[in-house]
Amino acid sequence: MEIGEIIHTFKNSDNFWVGIARDGLSVLAILAVIGILSQLFFGMWTPMVAVESGSMEPHMYRGDIIFIEDLDRTQIETLRNAPADYISFEKKGDVILYRPYGQKGVTPVIHRAMYFVEEGEQMWEGGPEAPHEGYITKGDNTKTNSYYDQQGQISYLTPVKEEWIIGVARYKIPYIGHIRLLLS
Repeated sequence: MEIGEIIHTFKNSDNFWVGIARDGLSVLAILAVIGILSQLFFGMWTPMVAVESGSMEPHMYRGDIIFIEDLDRTQIETLRNAPADYISFEKKGDVILYRPYGQKGVTPVIHRAMYFVEEGEQMWEGGPEAPHEGYITKGDNTKTNSYYDQQGQISYLTPVKEEWIIGVARYKIPYIGHIRLLLS
């Protein structure tokens, strides 16, 4: 049997197991296309995260799916230095996804980059000097996030180093992340 005949038989067979194999190959092909498109558009194979807390309300809610662009493909615009017309999730400055203290085994934090500090510069007015350069970050929720992450427990006295940043939030799909949160 030639290749063309094998393909024709595979495509048109009524056999149960051949049908299962066709369906499985279809699913694999769809996943491959999604993975390739994710890599092309966002620079990551898995560019989505589910928001796990309310720290970014009212701009992101628990259960929203957020699409992240790889840091190698963009630059971070902070709230302090973003152009006047630059808006990200209804506010100036980019929302970044980072690993607190660079730890790989912890849940990443998704908060807004407020400004960048150099080593030795005060991290905030009247605050301590930065031990190294990095970003000062904060959640958008004014009720739960009245202080910078570096003033509290999230990234205490430690600016976010660029190598700790996974990427920049670009888009969201509301509510769908609840499924992911239920499974974890």
